[in-house]
Amino acid sequence: MAEVQAKSQRQMLIRHRGRGAQVRIYLGKMLRMFIYQNDWKVLPMAALIAGLVGMVIRKRMFLTMEGTLMGAFAMVCVCIWNGCFNSIQVICRERDVIKREHRSGMHISSYIVSHMLYQALLCLAQTVVTLYVTQLVGVQYPWDGLVTPLFPLDFMISMFLITYASDMMSLWVSTLAKNTTTAMTIMPFVLIFQLVFSGGMLSLPAWTETLTHFTISNPGLKVIAAQADTNNRPYDSIASMVGKMGDSEIGGTFTVGQILDILQAEDKPIVAELRAKELGKVMTLGELKNALESSATFDTLKNEQLLEGFTVEDVLSAVDKAGLLEKYGDTQIVGSFTIGEAVDFLASNPDVQSRRDQEISVHTTVGKLLDLAGADRVKAFLEEKAAAVNYNPDYDCTEENITSYWLRLATFVLVFALLSMITLEFIDKDKR
Repeated sequence: MAEVQAKSQRQMLIRHRGRGAQVRIYLGKMLRMFIYQNDWKVLPMAALIAGLVGMVIRKRMFLTMEGTLMGAFAMVCVCIWNGCFNSIQVICRERDVIKREHRSGMHISSYIVSHMLYQALLCLAQTVVTLYVTQLVGVQYPWDGLVTPLFPLDFMISMFLITYASDMMSLWVSTLAKNTTTAMTIMPFVLIFQLVFSGGMLSLPAWTETLTHFTISNPGLKVIAAQADTNNRPYDSIASMVGKMGDSEIGGTFTVGQILDILQAEDKPIVAELRAKELGKVMTLGELKNALESSATFDTLKNEQLLEGFTVEDVLSAVDKAGLLEKYGDTQIVGSFTIGEAVDFLASNPDVQSRRDQEISVHTTVGKLLDLAGADRVKAFLEEKAAAVNYNPDYDCTEENITSYWLRLATFVLVFALLSMITLEFIDKDKR
């Protein structure tokens, strides 16, 4: 009897209070539930998830382009997971209570606003926990921010908005579901839709690209990738793949004419660098060949790939096979000259021109070519070219870009909150 009277008095209080007062009442109720009904367990769960994800991405994120993009996607997954499971059951588990209190004067808008405030606090706490734990396990966050003075603050705003938007989306799903079983059945499909149609990690058919505009994950992934400056990170996968091909053999058959054309192609950086090397000693062509072969750098130069696997050593071999040294070996080269000038001298000789069709077989390995050209230089070149090919304007690290994504996420929050209010207004028509 006392319990019935207490409930009646509470209903009367609700009936005669305004919307602001009702918001305070329900917010207080939710905070008590956080403490006494174990709703606080979402925080250690968020810490556990953040720790596992952080250990996976800590050696990749903010270091390479593909590692940063993967890390951004992982962080979006964490945010969406946390947000969705914060509120997926909060409405459907107390539909009967909501119906009674609505009939007694409860304003749906007050009820939803109180949930918005409570869930915002919960999402903020989860965001702080996630950032702290990921940094604790080794994720190296930059320090200087773009929108605010501090990068961690910028990053926290993005993660909070992704988590909060996901939370409001699940709140709406909870208003649609009649019971918790239905809500938990719908939830996996919502998660799959969000992750598959994020538009960042999976190539989507053209007809599905419109669907990405209806996902929280799409602006979420873009804002984190933009803040992490993904476009200016080196692309490491191609260089690593080439490194694994070190023992792979390459080769082919070339003519003397092709070799000479290669050595005279000054528009190619490797050829131009080789041609610019100066030789200042007065010597004969035979002495020049011997000097080249006995030089300390010949072991690295001899396998220099000039074009399609052709090397410096192959040039010298071609000179020998063509009999040029026998005829011109005693010809003196006077004064300072470059390798390019020596090559041009040989190329202009009629006897050399008459042997342009003579074939020479060339065989080498990828590893030798990399050693000759300089593995670090080749790696930097490949990373630069691959990064240019994979450049995405959506990931530009600009204040305008980031704030536009924040605005889209905030719009999702308001839209789902409004949908929750509209849906719950029809709760009295529930036939249960």
